[in-house]
Amino acid sequence: MVQRKGRGNLNWRSPSHKHIGAVHYRNIVDRTDVKMFKVIEFLHAPSRGIPVAKVRYNDGKINLFLPPEGVFMGEEFTHGSGAEISVGNVLPIGEVPLGTYICNLEGTPFDGGKFIRSSGATGNVVGRSGNSTEVQFPSKKTRLFNNNCLCTVGVIAGGGRTEKPFVKAGNKYHHIKPKARKWPINRGCAMNAASHPHGGGSKQGPGRPSTVGRNTPPGRKVGLIAARRTGRRK
Repeated sequence: MVQRKGRGNLNWRSPSHKHIGAVHYRNIVDRTDVKMFKVIEFLHAPSRGIPVAKVRYNDGKINLFLPPEGVFMGEEFTHGSGAEISVGNVLPIGEVPLGTYICNLEGTPFDGGKFIRSSGATGNVVGRSGNSTEVQFPSKKTRLFNNNCLCTVGVIAGGGRTEKPFVKAGNKYHHIKPKARKWPINRGCAMNAASHPHGGGSKQGPGRPSTVGRNTPPGRKVGLIAARRTGRRK
């Protein structure tokens, strides 16, 4: 495969020296132990689409926090059970009223936050049953979460980022560079036959069925991998 990517080349390694660190909720085992924290600084995270807030808790510990829209430097928030339903406060999803917008939701208790973390994203609390709360994602899909999972009230910052066009390839290059993603990605059917299973031929097209098996060896495993069905729906 004629592809300029691999473990040995600095171009395709993650530029971890530019990353400011993992952004997770502080692991406070007792959720009823309410902590106050203040935003002391906003940081630019090259690998993210949103700014990251550096916060200081009332016991002196410093942590990184994904801020919702409307948060400003010096503002104080509450972390823990019983917090007020106000933008920026962190509390268990089981205490959030139905219809509230939330972000940075834990998948399981104490995992630090896994869902609804991209710029401008927000979830909606739509239902509750027993020990579970139903949340609607930005994709309109819904899922049940344990009532002890933490979330932040509000819409996550950075909304509208994707509305501005890149205009030129140089801007896209600098956008992708700190994210450790391969770019640009050429179509396989535009390559030579020696470079890709879809390459070659006088007309650009796969030239053969693009479905491949689950156990196909690396290099040949491209296209529709282990497709459940093919052809037009009837």
